[in-house]
Amino acid sequence: MMLPFRNSLLIGLVTLLVYSCQPTGQVSLYEGEPFNRLSDYHFFTGRQSALNPNTGVIPYDLITPLFSDYAEKARFVWMPQGQSAEILENGDLGFPEGAVLIKNFFYNLEAGRQLIETRLLVREAGDWTPLTYIWDEDQRDASLSITGGFAAVDVPLPDGTTHAIQYVIPNKNQCKTCHESGGKIEPIGPKVKHLNREYTYVEGSANQLAAWSDYQYISNYDQDNHTALTTAWDDPSEPLQERALAYLEVNCGTCHKADGSAYVSGLHISAESDPYQLGICKTPVSAGKGSGGFRYDINPGHPESSILVYRMKSDDPGAMMPEIGRKIMHTEGVQLISDWIASMEGSCE
Repeated sequence: MMLPFRNSLLIGLVTLLVYSCQPTGQVSLYEGEPFNRLSDYHFFTGRQSALNPNTGVIPYDLITPLFSDYAEKARFVWMPQGQSAEILENGDLGFPEGAVLIKNFFYNLEAGRQLIETRLLVREAGDWTPLTYIWDEDQRDASLSITGGFAAVDVPLPDGTTHAIQYVIPNKNQCKTCHESGGKIEPIGPKVKHLNREYTYVEGSANQLAAWSDYQYISNYDQDNHTALTTAWDDPSEPLQERALAYLEVNCGTCHKADGSAYVSGLHISAESDPYQLGICKTPVSAGKGSGGFRYDINPGHPESSILVYRMKSDDPGAMMPEIGRKIMHTEGVQLISDWIASMEGSCE
């Protein structure tokens, strides 16, 4: 008898993960102090840099991800056996104690994949603990770092050229800049509207929320009720405004919201914000070189005189946005927002 796809997908995932975990044992979570080496968690089997997930370590991706100097990201989630997340009324996920979100940053270079850092968010004592592990030069393992660091990378750009940078690995306190919400650290990506997309697993393609539900990592998924989703910023078949708002919400809205680190700016950037909160015809709270000498955050029809575009282009630490997480201008992102502003009608005068 042919099994329904979701059940066959689950069996395929379980089979793959069970057989791949044999050499290194089950995932371990620290008690007290975090492990000094990433390999001590056993999130991955075999050579660590291959990122082959162990039992219960499930890969996932986001519809519109954060730009981070063109770095690629491999995301995984793990939860203790018998534990699952719950979809909350606002579309966030309420994760159980002991859950871990795993995000690996890397570049695909001519010499092969170069892993730079792996960031963990560990749910413990009702809060999230951010941990950063920096990969060794030999790419065999990664070591815990509280102070962050730098990595020299020739970043491959979409046009085929490279750009040499000192990639910045944030320290523990800098994690709060983006992840702080209402005075507490919270995950950014794992929400219904960011996860509600197809993902190609080994067994085949399936909706990520459905797969998490099948794997018992979500306890209350309902495909008829949990339908919110973000627009893919780089999908030209989608409306320009929806793409632009999705991009801004992910890249700016984590800080620019009522309970975010940039709340004093008055910019509350999300797909649901009104035009003034988005910055349309809004003058900045404080002037200075961050304004570029321009008057409005967004000047309809004029990206060239909009502070938002100016700060997205800038590489001056006193003007650039986001303030951390990038050294390179995101050319494609700037073009998207410029096109969106250019398409606006009306005037601020």
